[in-house]
Amino acid sequence: MGNLMTILLERPRLGKTDEQPPMKQHGAQKKKNTGQIVTRGIGLPPKPKPSKEYTQFKRFYDRGDLPITRNFGNQKDSNIHWKVSPDLLDYHHYLPLFFDGLRETEEPYWFFAFYGSLELINQGPKKIVSVVPQLILPLKAALNTKEPIILCRVMEVFQTLVHADPMISEALVPYYRQLLPVFAEYILSNKNLGDRIEYSQRKKINLGDLIMETLEEMEKTGGPDAFINIKYMIPTYQSALAGTG
Repeated sequence: MGNLMTILLERPRLGKTDEQPPMKQHGAQKKKNTGQIVTRGIGLPPKPKPSKEYTQFKRFYDRGDLPITRNFGNQKDSNIHWKVSPDLLDYHHYLPLFFDGLRETEEPYWFFAFYGSLELINQGPKKIVSVVPQLILPLKAALNTKEPIILCRVMEVFQTLVHADPMISEALVPYYRQLLPVFAEYILSNKNLGDRIEYSQRKKINLGDLIMETLEEMEKTGGPDAFINIKYMIPTYQSALAGTG
């Protein structure tokens, strides 16, 4: 009995190094594929960049369904050549289509959309009033890109529209609430676009100044309700006609 007690007392205790090692937590074990991305502490995975929208204008151009080609001649009065005279075109079909291309930034799409829009406006102003409701969505889409060079082209289109026929400008007034939010956002922009404007000989163009100039032309040609509707959307706007009457 004494010897047994001695053996038990003298038996060395198990230290940490002698204990059975705990089971490892295999955090990196393969799990069933649930379709979720494991980020391992580095934050959420980046959202995939949305693919660039394929505009109707681009689709029609690529299919060869637009009656235009580039004018490579010496004529300086037109940048594009019409295979069919604009007088014979259905403006309810073609004008919204060209306006849809105003948000394009790649050649030759922006070129044909922009210059084609201007020429359709200038050559058929009497056809446009009834088409105005169809122009709002493509104009809004172009404005909502918030790309300065696109905004610059859209301002030129607006100015051409309102000068083509006073009835066009008046027809736009009910849509100011849809069109002017981006005007309000960029009216104080001092971004100089003088070296990026392909369609104008102006120098040192300031985006905010161009927007203000466009608003003033819209007010002058838009009839008695134009100012109050501009003022509603852009409270800081001051009438261009104040003191002229």
